[in-house]
Amino acid sequence: MKKINYTSYILTAIITVVGIYLITTYNMLVKKDEKVKLQVNEVQNAYQRRLDLIPNLVNVVKGVSDFEQNTLVEITEARSKAATVNFNATTKTADEFNKASEAQNDLALATNKLIISIEKYPTLKGSAAYAGLQTQLEGTERRIKIARKDFNEAVNIYNNSVRTFPTKLVAGLFGFTEKKGFQSDAGAENVTEIKF
Repeated sequence: MKKINYTSYILTAIITVVGIYLITTYNMLVKKDEKVKLQVNEVQNAYQRRLDLIPNLVNVVKGVSDFEQNTLVEITEARSKAATVNFNATTKTADEFNKASEAQNDLALATNKLIISIEKYPTLKGSAAYAGLQTQLEGTERRIKIARKDFNEAVNIYNNSVRTFPTKLVAGLFGFTEKKGFQSDAGAENVTEIKF
């Protein structure tokens, strides 16, 4: 009777199982990484919408009233700064991410200041063109909020996968690292006071 060598079968089975695990884990990490990139693009899309709407809003404001020039200058400068700082799927470092986020936050602050200041001008408030643009801008701000939330959720799911064992071993092997999501600005918990 011939003796069967089970060692080679066991080694083959172990190698096959490990290989299948590596492949499926790698593919799962790639899908989650692509989801994060998709959400980054959605945030960028919402930012671009804001950048496109602001010149129209400023032009309506200029055309309808004698408006405070420094507010218009501030919003134009903030828009220019935000347009030059790219935030996209290839942003790798936390510093690049923070710069882009800070530029967009400055733009949102300047835009909100414009909207608050306009409340002093009843003629402008009543303008149909302004009302339409303000509605568009408010909708855009909501889109940005939702896109940031979705991005943070995608980053959270991705980071949980990258940091849990044994997936962490595969992530380290193939170079998948933790990603950073949006955080609230310092002082965001304070209510903005409007004085006329």
